[in-house]
Amino acid sequence: MSAHRQVDPDFHELPRHQLADAALSAATAAGASYADLRIHRILDDVVALRDGELETAIVNRDVGLAVRVIVDGTWGFASNAELHPDVAADTARRAVQVARALAPLNAEKIELAAEPVYADVTWVSDYRVDPFTIPAGDKIGLLAEYSGRLLAADGVDHVSATAHAVKEQTFYADTFGSSITQQRVRVQPGLDAVAVDAAAGSFETMSTLAPPTARGWEAVDGDDVWDWSTELAELPALLAEKVKAPSVTPGPTDLVIDPSNLWLTIHESIGHATEYDRAIGYEAAYAGTSFATPDKLGTMRYGSPVMNVTADRTEQFGLASVGWDDEGVQAQRWDLVRDGIFVGYQLDRVFAKRLGLSRSNGCSYADSPHHVPIQRMANVSLQPGPEDISTDDLIARVEDGIYIVGDNSWSIDMQRYNFQFTGQRFFRIRNGTLDGQLRDVAYQSTTTDFWGAMEAVGGPSTWRLGGAFNCGKAQPGQIAPVSHGCPSALFRGINVLNTRAEGGR
Repeated sequence: MSAHRQVDPDFHELPRHQLADAALSAATAAGASYADLRIHRILDDVVALRDGELETAIVNRDVGLAVRVIVDGTWGFASNAELHPDVAADTARRAVQVARALAPLNAEKIELAAEPVYADVTWVSDYRVDPFTIPAGDKIGLLAEYSGRLLAADGVDHVSATAHAVKEQTFYADTFGSSITQQRVRVQPGLDAVAVDAAAGSFETMSTLAPPTARGWEAVDGDDVWDWSTELAELPALLAEKVKAPSVTPGPTDLVIDPSNLWLTIHESIGHATEYDRAIGYEAAYAGTSFATPDKLGTMRYGSPVMNVTADRTEQFGLASVGWDDEGVQAQRWDLVRDGIFVGYQLDRVFAKRLGLSRSNGCSYADSPHHVPIQRMANVSLQPGPEDISTDDLIARVEDGIYIVGDNSWSIDMQRYNFQFTGQRFFRIRNGTLDGQLRDVAYQSTTTDFWGAMEAVGGPSTWRLGGAFNCGKAQPGQIAPVSHGCPSALFRGINVLNTRAEGGR
């Protein structure tokens, strides 16, 4: 548990154990061989400004309880927004009825991998300033002040500013005996500057690079966590240079990719590809499958020997970090790719058992009290090299190439194999040094060709966490927050497209 924070008293005061006792006893009395209860409360706050003027200020609150049961090897699920023991018992009985109704359709009996019991434990994420203690006027004022710095600069015509904060609280209990209370906080700040060329009917944008993070308001206000002063001062000149930059010449190109861009490529081509449920077809109707099928586990070369990728539910400030997942499995760290070889999947308790493993690696999550927990992504990260190679060192190895900074649009096929990614800022590399910006850059490859072309990774000093609040999955759709750490990395001979030419402009 974090030394800085405790679970909010009003969540502790909810009748958590009474609700659990009512639900679990009702479920077993109705015929369930297993049951769990999850109380879930989510606070969601969004402030958005356009050109320094308030555009959006919304606070959402979602609270309720959910009961899952197993009856004769079939899942049942039900939820309710009312937190009362009688309602919890009724919800459990409804879950049993759902399981019995679904039993004729179930082709695979549900079995859960074993996990130790964790009785009356607590975990709180590591943040300093609870964003929900900051008055709305102060949040608006800070974003207006940040916006004003950009708007005061020549060449900046419009500025959008947002701050998104979430506090998520859960209580979990199951018939094995675990009872777990957790609280985590995350924030996502960002500003976008726009330069308009009215004569040409075109515009260019540039965004701040501050990532979403499992921290508090300290990541938004002041320079302790993110150097807002420097970035806001530098961004207008970078945008002005981008407006005048030449368009890229397409073709095979050496790339040095900054963590602020590479995290998204990791998310799409490794994170989703190594979800076991996707690899065996459970997401095929909606989000696709994976080229990384179980027959390739332990043998397929995913990338070059310098490629080492971990999944980690314990990463400090990681958006997917927890103490325990939504099945009561303690958070862990494990390998997905080791020395370039595909060696691991992300799993929940059911899929761990089906893969023949003794234990889940803790990847179960539901984004609402009214959604079923499903297998979701851990913090999936590319590890730095043992030597502290800097980004400048990697750039110095390139005679003619591009340094890519910041994420933007992307596209990848349903098997997570053929893809292309763009970025925010593109700097030409000539003779090992940066030589001005380029425009209209996208890089295109297949997953294994791309990671196979990774010649070198930066050292620990280049490693950064990126991420997203809104990784989508499942039907009905759910979103999940997830971080991806990586160093800067050097790739040889990656196909670069000119997006303007590709778009027929």
